[in-house]
Amino acid sequence: MASTSRTRTGRGRGREGPGGGSSSLPPPPSSTLPLIIEEFFIVIYEDPLVKKALPKKFADYLDGQELAKVYLREADCGPRLWTVEVLFDGQGRMYLDKGWENFAIAHGVDFGCYVHFKYEGDDVLT
Repeated sequence: MASTSRTRTGRGRGREGPGGGSSSLPPPPSSTLPLIIEEFFIVIYEDPLVKKALPKKFADYLDGQELAKVYLREADCGPRLWTVEVLFDGQGRMYLDKGWENFAIAHGVDFGCYVHFKYEGDDVLT
């Protein structure tokens, strides 16, 4: 236990430079801060070519912005964006609709696939 404490202190001093004595660790998260969802995944359990539900927490993260469309981009695959229409069901659920089929076919999305998304802002999901 003591060696762990020395290691942390040593690294903390190295970052702070001479004369530093306080810990460089960030404070614990406040329970009043909003939960920020920037990454999530969906699992393809049914027909991979029909509309796909996104997690409700992601729809909530958008704070009531009912987007008309999003742009999907394959990670590390350049500037190509796939335009996909978004549907809302009136109960806070968000779905990828028209355009999803083209993206799914082009990327080999099939039953049992996990599709990992990262929200980049400006309606872009990578």
